[in-house]
Amino acid sequence: MSLQELETRLRPIFLAALAGDAAAYRLFLDTISVRLRGYLRQMLARAGRSEASEAEDVLQETLLALHLSRHTYDATSPVTAWAHAIARYKLVDHLRRSGRHTANLPLDDEAYQLAGPADGAASEAKLDLERAMAALPERTRALIGKVKLQGTSVAEAAGAVGMTETAAKVAIHRGLQAMAKFLSRRGERPG
Repeated sequence: MSLQELETRLRPIFLAALAGDAAAYRLFLDTISVRLRGYLRQMLARAGRSEASEAEDVLQETLLALHLSRHTYDATSPVTAWAHAIARYKLVDHLRRSGRHTANLPLDDEAYQLAGPADGAASEAKLDLERAMAALPERTRALIGKVKLQGTSVAEAAGAVGMTETAAKVAIHRGLQAMAKFLSRRGERPG
């Protein structure tokens, strides 16, 4: 099944699931599991890891993340891209936890197919995020950039900006709260 066919099939099922249809949700999870299992096996193999149980572990983490993050799904975006992005984040997290560096993890060709067409809403959202980051104090901005965007540890980021790990955690937490408040105010404005 092509990616477009999968998207055409999954999108209405997932939207029904979001509306409370339990049978649709089960069908969505069953269908996306097949696709993500293959994706995760392929990516783990490309990273030098071919243990089938490892792919299943990452798949289970991904399915849990999909469940917990379903409220974040933007109905104007492809559901397959959303699911694959979460799977990739879980894969990277798994490789980091297991001591495997992800710098050499190749970008999969499918990722380019999954990305939806560029539009004004995405550009506007990016600009809003940049403005929210710019409103933060410099050290907080640096911490969030290092930890949340670049994936460094809190300890490494704290050392780089001359803070204790505890102070860095507090600064990151407060910075993210400030960004959320900034972005929620932007959402209230008429556009």
